[in-house]
Amino acid sequence: MALIELINISKQYGAVQVIDNLSLTINSNEFMVFLGPSGCGKSTLLRMIAGLESIDGGEIRIDGKRIDHLPPGERGIAMVFQHYALYPHMSVRDNMAFGLRNIGIDEAEITRRVTEAAEILVLDTLLDRKPGQLSGGQRQRVAIGRAIVKEPQAFLFDEPLSNLDAALRVRTRVELAQLHNRVKSTMVFVTHDQIEAMTLAHRIVVMNNRRIEQVGTPMEIYARPATRFVAEFVGSPAMNFLPVKLDHDFVRLTDGTTVHTSVPIKELAPASDYTMGVRAEAISIGEAGTGDTDAVVEVVERLGDRTLVYARIADNSLLVAEAKGDSPLAAGAAVALTFDGRRTHLFDATGRGHHAAEAA
Repeated sequence: MALIELINISKQYGAVQVIDNLSLTINSNEFMVFLGPSGCGKSTLLRMIAGLESIDGGEIRIDGKRIDHLPPGERGIAMVFQHYALYPHMSVRDNMAFGLRNIGIDEAEITRRVTEAAEILVLDTLLDRKPGQLSGGQRQRVAIGRAIVKEPQAFLFDEPLSNLDAALRVRTRVELAQLHNRVKSTMVFVTHDQIEAMTLAHRIVVMNNRRIEQVGTPMEIYARPATRFVAEFVGSPAMNFLPVKLDHDFVRLTDGTTVHTSVPIKELAPASDYTMGVRAEAISIGEAGTGDTDAVVEVVERLGDRTLVYARIADNSLLVAEAKGDSPLAAGAAVALTFDGRRTHLFDATGRGHHAAEAA
């Protein structure tokens, strides 16, 4: 287990500032996920921790010891990449043992470590096979096993599931969560997939444009997004957004509809432009004329356990609301939409999020 501290980290490629004065603490035994779109800096940050990228400013510490001047092999970290990079002519056993043999570990110790890692990853019956005889998920487990045998202080994962098909991705995601429970080690995981982040992380670091937008637990990120970017990026379907004006304890849509919100409006600057955000599950659907605003259904997505209803309101905005899985709604239906004011959010002109007061 390792406490990892990034202190005022900076990184440049020529004149391009990739990471600017970033600070972050990853707790011992935490499963931390870096989440963000391509190009946001998340993989660069991971590679700087691993020592595969130098830093131009700041410090990286593990358990209080500065390590940013050390080569990768001396940092006590193991990294698992997107590509398995297994030796095709070697057995699973030899792939896992190769790195240990290179640094002169005793054969009896190598056998112990490989056997234990194989048991953890359910690879014990596959040790004599070669990579070409394995499925994609099994190859990824071998790559993880190669990291485990190093007995590192922390594991770094750079989008390790992106090459797997959908079913394997789900299964391997579960296996990674189980692995963390077994090895009790600090893990840092990079992904652009919000489902991976939400299901694996103790905390998520949402990154955008080479900076941190928000750090929090999965439900903090989902329920109280710090910025409009976070609200848009996390959640499927994405949060609905509507331009509004403040009106005492209400917000007013562009068509004149008023919506009560639990966001403390009196604390906000009334002259600023605001956008109301509301997730699909916070919009209920009823008969036309009975809710906050009327709408016409345009598309219905049936997902089994729930139904997503895309409905257009008077100002021509298309909103996504959630109905029961067996909802009889169809395209063309006239409906009413009602917003749950306790779960509405306001975003100011800078993109900063404002939310209902948290329960005491």
